[in-house]
Parts: sequence; structure tokens; C-alpha cells
Amino acid sequence: MKSKAAFFIALRYLWARAHEGGRYLRGAAAGIAVSLIPIIVTLIVADGMIRGIIDRYLEVGTGHLQVYEIMSYGDTNLVNRIKELDFVRGVWPEKRGMGVIAGRSGRTGVTVRSIDPSFWDDPGSLEYLKIIDGINKPETDRDIVLGQTLAENIGVRAGDTVRLMTLRDGDSGRLSPRMATFTVRGILSCGYNELDALWCIISYEGGERVFTSDNTQQSIIIKTDDPYKNIDNYSWEIYIKAGSNYSVYTWKDLLRSQYSSYETSRQILLFIMTLIVIVAAINVSSATSMLVLERQRDIAVLKVTGGSVMGVTGIFLWGSFLTGLVGSIIGITLGLLIGVNINFLIRSLEKFLSFFTGLFKGEEVKILDPGFYLETIPIIVDWNMVFLIGLFAIICSVIASWIPAIRAGRLKPMELLRKT
Repeated sequence: MKSKAAFFIALRYLWARAHEGGRYLRGAAAGIAVSLIPIIVTLIVADGMIRGIIDRYLEVGTGHLQVYEIMSYGDTNLVNRIKELDFVRGVWPEKRGMGVIAGRSGRTGVTVRSIDPSFWDDPGSLEYLKIIDGINKPETDRDIVLGQTLAENIGVRAGDTVRLMTLRDGDSGRLSPRMATFTVRGILSCGYNELDALWCIISYEGGERVFTSDNTQQSIIIKTDDPYKNIDNYSWEIYIKAGSNYSVYTWKDLLRSQYSSYETSRQILLFIMTLIVIVAAINVSSATSMLVLERQRDIAVLKVTGGSVMGVTGIFLWGSFLTGLVGSIIGITLGLLIGVNINFLIRSLEKFLSFFTGLFKGEEVKILDPGFYLETIPIIVDWNMVFLIGLFAIICSVIASWIPAIRAGRLKPMELLRKT
């Protein structure tokens, strides 16, 4: 029996009427489709969350690369030399230190960022920044810009005055507190609470008021055209420009712990979902066995008319392949539709649940806690992974039906005719 004939017979079985055995393969295809929907949605949401958080760290936090001075060298022209590189989009010196900020209704520890205000006008920074109140950057050395969560915690808004306490080296060599007063010029949000809760932004000149070189982390922040391509090569070129007195770190080095944590969580979720796909694929084996029982007369006729063992086996293997293919197409399509509309679905469900809880408790329901998740999930579809998931489901379907297909090919026609 030719492979082409086996394929069309298997296709006929898949679309056969229910009492002719078609219900078994279609049921198995439906099971595969249902199992693939959550894994595709999980893939889109996990990739979107990871990429969204990492992008915010890169564009408004660490930058794409950072340069640190190993030994006191005082190269004032380094920034200009780095700017000469073709792939560099922007370069900004920065000082970071810890402090305590006090507002009208509270005080809390903060990470103080002293950087040139032009950093906040960079296209990448503007893409992820939302101005809640005031302006997006300090204009003088007495201006300060706060993250939304931080501003809410200490009860301030644009135009208010805050006090910032930092530590400086005193004349005796001991650390002594220094209090400085700033005017809140703006309140920002990047859509991720972990960053908003610590943001305390002042100008580079303002940093000279409150910090000394001994109690700050000084670096040069660099942004490139694309942080996800050739970043290691860029790091090497910058190192050559800077010299051996400096060390260069990519965002992969700076965010290694966060990125590893996110990626591990993603892999665990996908592994759990994969087990569901395997269970659904095993159901194809049961469907194939039931189809063999239903089509015993067909098998006998094929054998009597010259059908080979491999030919009959091929019919049921093709059947399992088509079952996996149809289930994969339906499941992946539905998963993609849900995944790309996940933000709309979440907002709609929140409104629906909030309506009922509001009748009894007066509370607003939040499915994703903004303290740990992004306010809006970026939609990222990894087509290579989607293809591999579909291929995995098809292969599992074929492997699961291998034994019942082999048994069908070895059935003896005379025994089958006597039984039927």
C-alpha cells in the first residue's frame, strides 16, 4: 500500500461519522487543543512579563552597559570618547547612593540617583516613563523627581518640599548625616512598582551637594542601538576605548540574578504545562486503539486485497499524525488569540469581579498585584517556541499511537473476518 493511499484513508477516518470511529480521533484532537491553549498563553505572558520588566530596568535603570573606574584615574574625556562609537546612543555619568527621604506623612529609605537630566529625555526612557504629576526631570540642583509609589508612601506631590538625609565623611573621618532640602518637581511611574518605590532622582550637580566620592557608586551609563544584539562585542569595544583602569559590565552581568530568577520561573511553568500536553497526547493512543476495534472489517479487507503490515500500520500512524496536527493548529490558534488579548481579558474580568465585590465589600479586584507585576503585559510571541511546541505535540501523538498501530498491522485477516 502506498503512503499516499494510507494518508487519505487516515484522513477519511478522522472526518468519519461518529459511529464509524471518527469521534475517537476528533476527541483526542480536542484534548490536544485544550492542553495547548494554556501553554501558549503561559509562553506569551511569561515572555511579555520578563521582557517588559527587563526593558524597564535597561531603559530607566541600569542602562545597557556600565563602566566603572577600578583605580582613580580621573579621565574626564572618557565620556566623549565613548560617544564616538557608532553603536552608542547615549552616555551619562551617574552617582548612586542610599539615603532617607522625609515628606509630609512619612519617611523611608531610598536609592538616590544623581544623573544628568538629559538621561530622562532619551527615547528609551520616555517610552517607559509616565508623568503622574509635574515634569519628568529635575531642572536645578535643588529639584527632585520621585517614583509614584515612593511619593504616595511619604505623602507628597509636585510642588511640595522634602528633606533628604545622606551620609558624608566628616572632618574626623567618621560618617556624619547631612540634611538637604529639595522641591518635588515631578512624580513618575514606569509601570513597575519595584522601581517606582525606590526612585529618588536629582541632577548631577545636586548629587555633589549631598554625596562624597567615598559613599557613592559612580559609573557611566551607556545605551546602544539594540541591547539584545552584539552586546558582548560592544562591551569589548568600550573596554578598548576606556583602557585597563576601567571595567565594563553588560546588562546581563548587572541583572544576572533577576534575569535568572525570571527565566527559571518561566521554564518551570512551561515544564508543568508540557506534562499536560503529554497526558493529552497519550489519549491519542487510546483513541487509536478504539479506532482499530471499530475498523476491524476494513483492516481485514485491506489485508485480503494485498495490504501489507507496514501499509496498515501506516494508516493509523497517519491518523495519529493528523490528530496531533489538527489539535495543534486549533490549540495554538486559540492560545494565540487569548494571549495577544490577555490585557483586555484581564481588565474585563477585573471589572466583572469588581462589580460583584463592590456590591458587598466595596473593594476593587486586582488579578495581577501591581506591587509585583506590570500594569500592562507586553505582547511578545516567540514563533520559534510556538512551532516547537506544536511539533512536540505532534511527535508525542505519533509516538503514543505507535504500539496500537503496530498491533493493527499484525492482525490476521481471517480471524478478523470470522469475528465480524
